[in-house]
Amino acid sequence: MSWRPLRATTRKLAILCAVLGLSPCPGAQAQSSRTAADLMDAVMWGKEPIGGPFALVDQNGRTRTERDFLGKLLLVYFGFTSCPDICPTELLTIATTLDRLGPAAAGVQPLFITLDPERDTPDHLREYVSAFHPRLLGLTGSAEQIRKVAEAYRVYYVKVPIAGDSYTIDHMGFVYLMGADGRYLGFLPPGTPAEKMVAVVRPHLATAGEH
Repeated sequence: MSWRPLRATTRKLAILCAVLGLSPCPGAQAQSSRTAADLMDAVMWGKEPIGGPFALVDQNGRTRTERDFLGKLLLVYFGFTSCPDICPTELLTIATTLDRLGPAAAGVQPLFITLDPERDTPDHLREYVSAFHPRLLGLTGSAEQIRKVAEAYRVYYVKVPIAGDSYTIDHMGFVYLMGADGRYLGFLPPGTPAEKMVAVVRPHLATAGEH
């Protein structure tokens, strides 16, 4: 049986949007064609397929597709390197999860997909992901490639101007768990502790090892 968090009521969904900073912001430049509430609803209630084909470039300049990771569980997180809080927190949790899985972590591939390809070049990603875990892969691409993979995973993100000519990106902060066959298994909400992540991932590793 696949694992997914309990479904949220409409009110809880609205509260979660507010907590994640996904309410509309003046001057925001929408990158997603759908609203945050709509996409979160699609993910949390399992209404739509999650995941799909992609072709992106990793921190070493190598083109990567979803086919490269068949046979491994994927922990997929969307964010950006200038993110001040939620991104480094979630990536640290993923890194801790890998460490606590011990040798079994060889069956897991963590992916960090940037939502800010304008600034997050392969060179920049290389320096960033190395601070979290040696097995963490950072992926980037053109704005259109990022938009397509974000749509496939039902990720909301929006570019928000800040002081001067700079900007930040509001985005959903789920960690997606994909099976060894590329099938979507579920998601872990922001703030999930490493202990819980290990408990969710380990049974799927055992199942993957049977094939």
